[in-house]
Amino acid sequence: MNGQDAVEELQAALMQRAQALAEEHRARGRQGRERVIREESERLRLREDREVLAAKELAERTLRRQVQARELRLQGDLDRLRWEMVESVLQGLPQRLEQFAGDEQRYFDFLGALLARAADALKGRDLVVELNRHDAERLRPRWDEFVATHAPGVRVSLSPEPATGMGGLVVRGKENRVRIDNSFEGRLERLRPDLAQIIIERLFAYDVKSGVGNHG
Repeated sequence: MNGQDAVEELQAALMQRAQALAEEHRARGRQGRERVIREESERLRLREDREVLAAKELAERTLRRQVQARELRLQGDLDRLRWEMVESVLQGLPQRLEQFAGDEQRYFDFLGALLARAADALKGRDLVVELNRHDAERLRPRWDEFVATHAPGVRVSLSPEPATGMGGLVVRGKENRVRIDNSFEGRLERLRPDLAQIIIERLFAYDVKSGVGNHG
């Protein structure tokens, strides 16, 4: 082989080697590109999955808050309705008490029981009873008999000044240092919480202490 042939053979070998290296680099480049595309696609998929999951959780939280808000509004509306009905019943009690006071026999027995209870609580004192004008006029003619029946042995006088109010009585010591208010208004005020509880239980089959109601 002469020198010229050797040069050409070397050039051919170099060209072949260069082509092989170029092809190898192209293959590596394709593989690298495909790997980058796969990795980026996977990252995009994972990000989309996270975004979908986050959106779902947000939607669920939003729905729960909306449901809870509606439940609270409904409970508030039910509570207001209950108390409106309770107030309506309580506001009707004075009329019922006036009707009760019109039944003289039952009403006077009731006043007598109140007097007896007050006399027992205020033992050893001379007592004064305050009645409204109408009740005082009805009881004054039989006052001594009324006192002897319900507070025997106790000095009880009828106040010359009539009380204001629908009915009932106020008993005080003669010295006016102690008094027991059993007027209708006084008793309604003291018994208002218990009356409200009873009304709720009757209207709604509702146990106030346990907070459990049957609204059906």
